[in-house]
Amino acid sequence: MLNTNLNHIESDSEFQKVLDENENVMVCCGREGPMCLPVYDAMESLEDKYENVAFRDMRFDGPAAHNIKSLPEVQSFTGLPFTVYFKKGQVVAATTSIQTKKQIKQILDQAFGREAKVA
Repeated sequence: MLNTNLNHIESDSEFQKVLDENENVMVCCGREGPMCLPVYDAMESLEDKYENVAFRDMRFDGPAAHNIKSLPEVQSFTGLPFTVYFKKGQVVAATTSIQTKKQIKQILDQAFGREAKVA
């Protein structure tokens, strides 16, 4: 399990359940390293602003990681983390390596709509 405040995916059934129960899903598959930690931090800070998105992390070396690593959209990726955005169970975006909060926000807005306005 990764040491983040995000909900974790640790099994094939958890991965499938997240996709089945949520229209919009962002999964960051990585390790606890310098390229991954900023992505997890950005996800944690954006989670409350995007109530329509399920934010999850997954260990790159964990048993469920093959669900991400086997996707055609990530086959050319060489850096961690692999971050994949799903809409209705289909990949709508995928990135590799470090991403800034601004870059993540742009993808979220494009793939899933603008952040929810918090009253």
